[in-house]
Amino acid sequence: MNDLAKNLLTWAIIAIVLVSIFNHYATVSDVPDALTYSEFLNNVRNGKVKEVHIQSNDSGNKISGRGVDGSEFQTFGPPDPRLIDDLIENKVDITAEPPAERSILVDLILGVAPILLLIGVWVYFMRQMQGGGAGRGAMSFGKSRAKLQGEDQVKVTFDDVAGIEEAKEEVAELVEFLRNPGKFQKLGGHIPRGVLMLGSPGTGKTLLARAIAGEAKVPFFSISGSDFVEMFVGVGASRVRDMFDQAKKHAPCIIFIDEIDAVGRHRGAGLGGGHDEREQTLNQLLVEMDGFEGGEGVIVVAATNRPDVLDPALLRPGRFDRQVVIPLPDIRGREAILKVHLRKVPLDDDVKPRVTARGTPGFSGADLANLINEAALFAARDNAKVVAMEHMERAKDKIMMGTERRSMVMSEKDKKLTAFHEAGHALVGRLVPEHDPVYKVSIIPRGRTLGITMFLPEDDKYSISKLQLESQLASLFGGRVAEEIVFGAEHVTTGAANDIERATSIARNMVTKWGLTEKLGPLTYAEEEGEIFLGRSVTQTKHISDETARLIDEEVKRIVEVAHQRALDLVKANLDILHLMADALLRYETIDSDQIDQIMQGHEPDPPEDWDDGDSDVLAGEASTNDTDQRPTIGDPAEQV
Repeated sequence: MNDLAKNLLTWAIIAIVLVSIFNHYATVSDVPDALTYSEFLNNVRNGKVKEVHIQSNDSGNKISGRGVDGSEFQTFGPPDPRLIDDLIENKVDITAEPPAERSILVDLILGVAPILLLIGVWVYFMRQMQGGGAGRGAMSFGKSRAKLQGEDQVKVTFDDVAGIEEAKEEVAELVEFLRNPGKFQKLGGHIPRGVLMLGSPGTGKTLLARAIAGEAKVPFFSISGSDFVEMFVGVGASRVRDMFDQAKKHAPCIIFIDEIDAVGRHRGAGLGGGHDEREQTLNQLLVEMDGFEGGEGVIVVAATNRPDVLDPALLRPGRFDRQVVIPLPDIRGREAILKVHLRKVPLDDDVKPRVTARGTPGFSGADLANLINEAALFAARDNAKVVAMEHMERAKDKIMMGTERRSMVMSEKDKKLTAFHEAGHALVGRLVPEHDPVYKVSIIPRGRTLGITMFLPEDDKYSISKLQLESQLASLFGGRVAEEIVFGAEHVTTGAANDIERATSIARNMVTKWGLTEKLGPLTYAEEEGEIFLGRSVTQTKHISDETARLIDEEVKRIVEVAHQRALDLVKANLDILHLMADALLRYETIDSDQIDQIMQGHEPDPPEDWDDGDSDVLAGEASTNDTDQRPTIGDPAEQV
């Protein structure tokens, strides 16, 4: 009998007992048209009662009868020794019957029922406090909160995981260990105790762990690192013990701990002492993974995107024997991921996953899944029956550049300034060597920007050269110098604030981290940036002298000024192209790489396929009422260093 049936039966018994007690103690005053005892006595003394029938019990007399006029009545009165004398004196016919005899069983039930009811209520509330067997009550904080999924409940397999082939090969051996441990044990090999998955958010760490369980057909315990820690000291360690006890009963099985950095951080970190709840939890986890008692058949799979903060004791062989790095997918990986997610979407014949994969460098698996979902939403808004390549492109633009704000009202002056600013970025980006190609330029407000210039690399990049950094610095200043040349230095706006911030950051990293300056040489001058409570020192130590700091500032300033002058010279030498590109932006609002190629050759660009001459001034209208001295950031190229 399940818990629901038991609870229903318990409450049914309680209801029956309560109804019985209520019926037993109910009085005839609930009967309609019943006389009060005083009215009955007055009728007897006034000669209005002809006959009565009396039934006595411990609590009084139940009286029914008939008046001289033939009407019937009922009443209930207390034990009254004078009642019989009054009835005889007034010549009333009397009949009586002995009190109803109650069985011993009824008396026992009526006597014990209140006690049983109180005991039942007490037991019920105690079970609720202890979690009712589910481990969720106030008294069960020492129980593990890991969710158990049976052998047939995990439906994910390696076929559902794409783009991380090397990581799949690393963990595929775990499946062999779980399926056939004797194959390795007869040669002296032991099943790995733990596998730590390292990677950026959204790369598929959790999905890969579920695929291991799905392939091996073993029970799968899943829990988050934050589920161990509570405000009560000792609770986390108790939960760790309970979780491993449960896992050993279901061995072979997999325990998956997501975001293990919540409990696995460096011990002894920060300002407090070492005897805190999180450290006790970590100590217990270390003991369970490699203690006196072996946990044969139990594999711990953990995931984190912060491996730098984990305690070294967790990472040694014998605990997390293997560390599987799950990187962002390359172009082939992105194509494979897109194909997996596109299985569930009706597609048009023009959809080419390879093209989308080439235009989404740096996207994780979660980003690509979101892209396909956005494309499906665009198709639904258009009442289309299939997802076309147009919807994929619109979804990619939305994710990379932000949502279009076509309802935003801009003045003609702001539109013109934005057009020249973005044209300056695109122009310099096309002229400097080894710069990423311009993907798209738009003066339609998106997100927090009034306009945007997108640069997309042709291939996946794993490092960047000094020449490429210098070219990127020049393109960042392209928007500002275009404003200086066209509108004058006194009309330069705050729109290049983000460009200047990024350029300064790149230049400082070139000097202090990457050793890309001859004056200061290939040395690291960056200060320690460790965070408190992450196992780092609370105090910051200065490793450079004041003179070196001054030289760093001078070199950073020199690099930025050189990039600014380089952009200025390029824009001045190509003013005709700048004006041609700005005019195209004012007319079409968005231009792509093909149109930019035509502009760079000095030709008028072809209009977009869906362009309507009557709709070219979507952004025109009254000036915005936002009269502040800072405009939203303009010109935010896509690539990051």
